[in-house]
Parts: sequence; structure tokens; C-alpha cells
Amino acid sequence: MKRRAFWPPRRQAGNGYRDYDDGDLATLQRIKLLRKLDVPLEEIKAMLEGALTLGEGMRRHLVTLESRQKNLDTARQLCAELAKAPGLLAALDPETALAEVTRLEQKGVRFIDIQKTDRKKKAHGAWLSALVFIGLMAMVEGLMVWALTVDPVPLPVALLLAGWPLVFVAGALLALRQRLKEIRKGEEDAYRNY
Repeated sequence: MKRRAFWPPRRQAGNGYRDYDDGDLATLQRIKLLRKLDVPLEEIKAMLEGALTLGEGMRRHLVTLESRQKNLDTARQLCAELAKAPGLLAALDPETALAEVTRLEQKGVRFIDIQKTDRKKKAHGAWLSALVFIGLMAMVEGLMVWALTVDPVPLPVALLLAGWPLVFVAGALLALRQRLKEIRKGEEDAYRNY
């Protein structure tokens, strides 16, 4: 059986703490260094497992960084040209600027995909909000069930008390589902409303 370069650390029997030896620490420091250089985790894993040498991994990453640098230089030049324009944003001719961006993209320049990054952030917020709300409602539900066991009440009242938070949970899940559909398909651009 081939030993991997990085084993998950053992846990101590008494307290469950992880045991890291000097080799583990060195591996973690190597990973930290490469992540600070923005090397993707897949590349780091391949280097740790010996599928790539350090030199091969770094040469591959240099190609990626050089490509990003060219894209950033092009975006910076375009921003510098736009900065020369007098007046407000409303005076900018967006068709000409977007035509230039399209021309540059056809030459291989890659600009940041704002919709993709915005969509990710919005999806996380929607999930977090829904999970917090559901957690709070589950806690209220638990408290009510506990209260019903302490001091029994008539069955119809108990069902009402136990059931009303479920309505809010169902509403939260429906709202989450609707919001995720909107995020997936992309929200309509504001200019389409005019």
C-alpha cells in the first residue's frame, strides 16, 4: 500500500485532540505557503502525492499567474482610458466600451464574471438566513413540546401550539426555494426594465 504524503493526524484516546508530528507540521506549512501563492488545492494535492514535482507545479502555476497578469494589465489599460473621460458615468457610451471589451475577449482576454461571483455570495446568504430561521423555529417548537409535557393542555390547543411554527418553517423553505431559483437563473438586469 502506497503511503500518502499527508495522513490525517491521529486523535488522542483520552481527549480526542489531534496529534501532529514534525512531519505533519512541515506539510501544513508547505500547504500554507502554496495557498498564500494562490496555488489551487488540486495542484498542491498532486505535489504532495508526488504526481507533480515542485518545479512542475510551480511552472504550471506561473503560466496561470502570467495569464491573470495579462488580463489585469488589459483591464487596467481599459480603466485608464475610461478615467480620461470627462463628466459623469451617464455621459459614457456603453456600446463602444462594451464593443471594446468584446473585442478583447475574442482575443483571449478574460474579465471577471461578476454575475458568477455575485450569485455565489447571494446563495450563501439565502441559505444562512433560512437555516438560522429554521433553527430558531425548531428551538421554539422544542420548547413548546417540552412545556406541553410539563403541564398538559387539551389536545386541540396542544396541536395548535405545536403546529403554528411549522407554518413559518414551511414558509421559510418556500421562500428559500424561490430565492435559489432566482439566483440560479440570474436576476434580470435593471436596464431591461426600461
